[in-house]
Formats: sequence, structure tokens, C-alpha cells
Amino acid sequence: MEFDWNNPPFECDRSLTPRDIEESFEDPFAVRLMPDSPRFSVQARFFNLGKSASGIGIMSLYRTNGRVVRVLYARPFTDEEQFFYQRKVNQTLA
Repeated sequence: MEFDWNNPPFECDRSLTPRDIEESFEDPFAVRLMPDSPRFSVQARFFNLGKSASGIGIMSLYRTNGRVVRVLYARPFTDEEQFFYQRKVNQTLA
């Protein structure tokens, strides 16, 4: 998976690096969602919930053409996202 980091449209906070974000997409338990909202219907946007190799939970909003991923926004998990992610992991491993 190739990432486009040219002129990112957001500032990574100090707790996240581009490498952390890329690793969250490589997480075998990552959850990818397509939002069901007219707001995102003009250009397809997707959500990725995954963890970096160091264990940081990261929520990313991104778009892709099938080859290149352009991350539009990323931040650490909220408590609700952590719960949702962990529930999906538990379901997968059950």
C-alpha cells in the first residue's frame, strides 16, 4: 500500500507520526468502514480503525484510488473507538 504524504491536509499531533498511521493500516485487525452519509457521497471517504506497531490506536479518514492512500485526517482513538475496535478483535478471535 502506497501513501501520499505530499502536503498533508492536517497536522499530525505530537503523539502520531506518518509511520504510525501507515502501520495502523497494516494492522491485521484494522476495521475499515465506509460512512453512510450524504456528506461523503460526492467523493468516497473511508474510515480506518487500527493500531500501530507500538500499540497506539488510530482513527484515520482517508480516500484511495485503489493504489495510493491519501490520509485526510488522523488522531488517536476515542474511548468509544477503542471499545468498538476491541469488540471486533474479540469477535474475530472467538
